[in-house]
Amino acid sequence: MLLVLLVIAVLAAVILGVALVVHTSRKRGQLPDPDDPREILKRRYAAGEIDEDEYLRRMSGLSQDW
Repeated sequence: MLLVLLVIAVLAAVILGVALVVHTSRKRGQLPDPDDPREILKRRYAAGEIDEDEYLRRMSGLSQDW
């Protein structure tokens, strides 16, 4: 009986692992939305339009739940 439970647990772990790998590989292939405010901030910071303090302040404001 214990062996059957062990086999079921191992199979469940393998299935969950495969599902996790498939899920993360799908997300990795997606490009970020260029109109997303966070992406706009990243581009502006990379282009030197805003400094690090401004970038962090604005990114912090975007991450707050209003």
